[in-house]
Amino acid sequence: MNTAVLRTEFRLFRREPAAVFWIFVFPTLLLVILGSIPSFRQPDPSMDGLRPIDAYVPIAVLIALIMSGAQSLPRALTGYRERGILRRMSVTPVRPSVLLSAQMAVQGAIALASALLALLVGRVAFDVALPEQPAGYLLALLLASAAALALGNVVSALSRTTKIAGAIGSAVFFPMMFCAGVWLPVRSMPHPLARVVQLTPFGAAARALDQAAAGHWPGWTHLGVLALWAVLLTAGAARWFRWE
Repeated sequence: MNTAVLRTEFRLFRREPAAVFWIFVFPTLLLVILGSIPSFRQPDPSMDGLRPIDAYVPIAVLIALIMSGAQSLPRALTGYRERGILRRMSVTPVRPSVLLSAQMAVQGAIALASALLALLVGRVAFDVALPEQPAGYLLALLLASAAALALGNVVSALSRTTKIAGAIGSAVFFPMMFCAGVWLPVRSMPHPLARVVQLTPFGAAARALDQAAAGHWPGWTHLGVLALWAVLLTAGAARWFRWE
């Protein structure tokens, strides 16, 4: 990847305060708001003695990925195509694929940095234990990131304009937030619902992160679901994406 393009994309991202807020700041801010509620700091018997704030740290981690994949990345890529930037780049030594790779690298790095911030704030502010199986946690996080970025590419591929990208991204955003457990942690969902939700990328990611946080290696079923979604979404994006 061209490092100059990567630096340029990072500088451009920093000039988008809305994207910086929703991907990097909002997940941790939500965690702080929830942690400030006294009942969220009390053990819950229905959650095997965990406190709700303990369960919401992995959810905050996933929110950053969802924001990046469903909202920020599609708008950026569709905007480049809509303004003819990708078409003009096709006749220069810098191929459009370099620009897209740089955009994905920036979005993924910011989302992972947001995940780290949520983990650190959860630990310092609310005494949430750090993942007891860090290798498994990192693997699940990387697979979830790959699935989220691939989802963003699919939304971009299906969108001819930034308005359409915003509409499709919003349609995808809320179901994915539900599957990640924003309104009800996956571990607390009724069993039939949880089984269905865990077949989605962020439902599987939520359970894999929960397991790794508790010190267990993430279930291979959950990791497999994540990997399969990442592959399928990447293949779909490659098939449907157009430079112009």
